Amino acid sequence: MKLHYRETGEGKPFVILHGLFGNSDNWQTHGKRLSEYYRVIMVDLRNHGHSGWSDEFSYELMAGDLKELFDDLKLEEVILLGHSMGGKAAMLFAQKYPELLEKLIVVDMGIKSYPPHHQHILEALNTLDLSTIDNRSQAEQHLSKYIDSDGVKQFLLKNIYWIEKGKMAWRMNTPVLEREMENILSALEPKECFVQTLFIRGGLSNYILDEDIPGLEDAFPDSEFITIPDAGHWVHAEQPDAFIDAVLGFCLR
Repeated sequence: MKLHYRETGEGKPFVILHGLFGNSDNWQTHGKRLSEYYRVIMVDLRNHGHSGWSDEFSYELMAGDLKELFDDLKLEEVILLGHSMGGKAAMLFAQKYPELLEKLIVVDMGIKSYPPHHQHILEALNTLDLSTIDNRSQAEQHLSKYIDSDGVKQFLLKNIYWIEKGKMAWRMNTPVLEREMENILSALEPKECFVQTLFIRGGLSNYILDEDIPGLEDAFPDSEFITIPDAGHWVHAEQPDAFIDAVLGFCLR
């Protein structure tokens, strides 16, 4: 699948993959900062953002889509960053195509499987009838019945757009994402990958626990870990300055 992407800056390519229910727009602020040093390419994964929708969805397919983009843009010696689901897609890509990468940055995601924990979000999305609302404020009121976090609500609301006058739609293929949730949460094969890797985790997040680190070091032997205090799973949004400092500290040395 041909993926939509946003591009800014010039120089060494720096590719960014968003997480579940996200899109490239979530990374524009960080992309602008990183574009002072790199050619930044912010990707919409399949069934997200402006990229195409498909009934098929898996990490293998996401890695294949990304390989097609690398081929089309003739990318090599790439710094690849992925957050959450995008982090797992990035790890699989690194396992399959290590020769295309210079460095890998994984933001708050391990290779292990995760228990279901998006039920409240899916319920909020499934019960929101966009044909009955006129603006995002009404959508936010509905989401508030299911979701407490203002940050998560604003994150989800960025997926709503006007498909035509008087008609709103989602930029994510929620039915397929919900159907494939078990696969999205599944573990990656712990295949050794020797790409230089940085794992960034939030100090308040439980996505990468201390006991997970030895397994990640086995799969990615040339790896290091940074924990950013006072940040949850959306590390880059909650502590943006500390996040960028960690990324540039790893990439520029």
